[in-house]
Amino acid sequence: ADIGFTSSTVPRMIVGISTQSRVISYGACLTQMSLFVLFACMDNILLTVMAYDRFVAICHPLHYAVIMNPRRCKLLLLLSVFASLVDSQVHNLTTLQFTCFKEVQVASFFCDPPQILDLSCSGSLIKNIVTYVVGIFLGFFPLSGIIFSYYKIVSALLKIPLSGGRYKAFSTCGSHLSVVCLFYGTGIGTYLGSVASHSPRKGMVASLMYTVVT
Repeated sequence: ADIGFTSSTVPRMIVGISTQSRVISYGACLTQMSLFVLFACMDNILLTVMAYDRFVAICHPLHYAVIMNPRRCKLLLLLSVFASLVDSQVHNLTTLQFTCFKEVQVASFFCDPPQILDLSCSGSLIKNIVTYVVGIFLGFFPLSGIIFSYYKIVSALLKIPLSGGRYKAFSTCGSHLSVVCLFYGTGIGTYLGSVASHSPRKGMVASLMYTVVT
């Protein structure tokens, strides 16, 4: 998912820098947006699943093998792939509904879904519905699950008497928590911020954070 997520934007950006060409065809733009949304959504859900995995490992260590059995892991993986495909197609179908565009320039280094939706000169209701529905189901709910998991993890760690054991347990969550903060902080801020006043420069910096740095 990470390789696909990065590969959907970075190679095209490098080609653009080396050739000094910022032109992309309509079909290529839709393809890039579709792949970007697919892998971004998959990353999004998998980060939530990883938080749940850490919650089970730290709070219910004796039942870990039973709860996180291979069948459940496969089910969670299939769920993340299915939800990602649905989200990708919803964005594509929404964009294909637009027949009028205010301009043909995207204020980003790739075909960012919020930027593409903002280019339409009609269908603002559909655009807002898609933005908020996707933001709630793939932003609010997963992030709530991560926050709840870490609330339980921190509560469990505070009950551990030895600081060494507490540090060892929490160190397994450090890298995941860092990626969650970068990914969700910049991603949701960019996505929901595009509905209100949006600064192209700040948007590009935020996009660079959640597409490349994480």
